[in-house]
Amino acid sequence: MNYAVLRPVIAASLLAALTGCWFSERVEEFAGPTMGSTYSIKYVRGKDSPSVELLKRETDNILADVDQQMSTYRDDSAIEQFNQAPAGSCQAMPAGVLELVAAGQVLNQQSQGAFDLTLEPLLNLWGFGPKARAEKVPTPQLLAAARERMGMQHLRIEAGQLCKAVDVQVDFNSIAAGYAVDRIVQRLNELGIDSYLVEVTGELKAAGRKPDGEHWRIGLEAPQDGQRVAQRVLELDGYGISTSGDYRNYFEEDGQRYSHTLDPATGAPITHKLAAVTVADKSTLRADGLSTVLMVMGTERGLAFAEQQGIAAFFVTREGEAFVTQSTQAFEQLFAAGEEQ
Repeated sequence: MNYAVLRPVIAASLLAALTGCWFSERVEEFAGPTMGSTYSIKYVRGKDSPSVELLKRETDNILADVDQQMSTYRDDSAIEQFNQAPAGSCQAMPAGVLELVAAGQVLNQQSQGAFDLTLEPLLNLWGFGPKARAEKVPTPQLLAAARERMGMQHLRIEAGQLCKAVDVQVDFNSIAAGYAVDRIVQRLNELGIDSYLVEVTGELKAAGRKPDGEHWRIGLEAPQDGQRVAQRVLELDGYGISTSGDYRNYFEEDGQRYSHTLDPATGAPITHKLAAVTVADKSTLRADGLSTVLMVMGTERGLAFAEQQGIAAFFVTREGEAFVTQSTQAFEQLFAAGEEQ
């Protein structure tokens, strides 16, 4: 996907050496461009493992397929063909597109509307979408017109087709990278790779151990402009990690800061003090979507929702010039407090 505006995610940094050849195993890695950003794969290669070249080819094929189906930055993608179709129409869609719409419907219902895949007209209006105008606060009239063209209730899946009751436009930026991670992990497993760290535009999943017996470790980056500091170190085994934040992708007008994260309830950028939130889940797709949900909700509402739903989440909230961190019980059960840096 040729993204003009990068989605702000808190990048995960590897914190351990990636070398070693114990028991004829070693860590291999490869990387490349995708979705206007990059991907990286690190895995433990044994004597019977496929070649790096084969795994890179398989990964690139998956990412190309995701791009062809789900990019809103190319007019020939499956979802953009749907977006250009008139209200009241149905179109046959690839299984992956239908899977993401179905996942989005679940998240929308569970979050009581805090998650919405039909925000593209609003994203464009505020300057954050694939067909964005200049970054500028829209007039109330333009905002009202764009809001008429959004709402998950206007989408339905019917016999392999995606249908829309009004002229909605679907944008998968909030879950496509997580979905891509899960597809790559599935293919690695099929090819006999069971120890890996897969990262796509900052969304990632890791499992297994490295040749030295250690887990894959990643660092959650502190939300500070111009700096990359690991705020907390996590050991991963079988969990996807997604972080949403508002501290990199925003614009300012008349001294007011406008985040790229939009609240579907208002059609406007969020205004609360939550700077970043990280979610861990077995499904990287779901972690990706839930981090957006909690970012929209804010600290107080998001914490209550995450505790109620048993979501493993870590919140970073602005308090003046400082940041305060809070985590759910599920998060602390996964990651011991002793790992904090």
